[in-house]
Amino acid sequence: MYSNCGVHHQNPPSMSLSSSLLSKLRLVTVDVTGTLIAYRGQLGDYYCMAAKSAGMPCPDYTRVHQGFKLAYADMSRRHPCFGHAAAMPTAEWWKVCVRDSFARAGYEYDDDTFERIFRRIYATFGSSAPYTVFPDAHRFLRWLRRRGLAVGIVSNAEYRYRDVVLPALGLNQGSEWDFGVFSGVAGVEKPDPRIYEAALEAAGGVAPAEALHIGDSLRTDYAPARGLGMHALLLDRFRTDEAETWRRSGVPVLPDLVAAREWLDAGDAEHVTAR
Repeated sequence: MYSNCGVHHQNPPSMSLSSSLLSKLRLVTVDVTGTLIAYRGQLGDYYCMAAKSAGMPCPDYTRVHQGFKLAYADMSRRHPCFGHAAAMPTAEWWKVCVRDSFARAGYEYDDDTFERIFRRIYATFGSSAPYTVFPDAHRFLRWLRRRGLAVGIVSNAEYRYRDVVLPALGLNQGSEWDFGVFSGVAGVEKPDPRIYEAALEAAGGVAPAEALHIGDSLRTDYAPARGLGMHALLLDRFRTDEAETWRRSGVPVLPDLVAAREWLDAGDAEHVTAR
């Protein structure tokens, strides 16, 4: 579904190292999907394989994708943070979401058939299979930690990202990141600024001005982090049209984490502090 081919690095403007943002930071927090990892293939690939494993025809990719988006949005509204407040088990949250995804796409299954389909989908997305790590992710995170910075993950994800998915992808706590704030565990999700406050606290009470957040969404990453007083920058790995709008409004937007490292090394504090 996504490609990282053909990305050209932007050269950060040359500035005095005395103005280096890097020297002022104690913490860097990082989003996960779209920043460190990407989905491999399409949602329909995995729903198709699951349906076939239960002896059913492959559902239409477009209808399933649209059905999932609607079902996910509805579940997130009714039971945010993967059912955290309602103490809903994560598997149950996803079971309701997946059944509704199929229903909205026009597919109904008897209970036994759906259970087989769901088990396949749930197991797949709780593994490394549907994800790929961007080639610059490991190097960037380890570089930050070698510089003495704390690295935190801030993600709208449930506990399996922390316990299974990221470790299976080689993004390990203790080598690539120090701590994580995951919405399904913390009970608060982006763009709520409390998830960023939780990250600052988890890092030992770091002041917002001593922290940088890196993500790929203006609404859920950049705006709430800046609103709290943190520094922030956005990645545009897939050359989206909206990224140009972000740039025109003064938001620092870079193509990947290689450029982010160059940008930090160059001391580009002027643009990062611009609101």
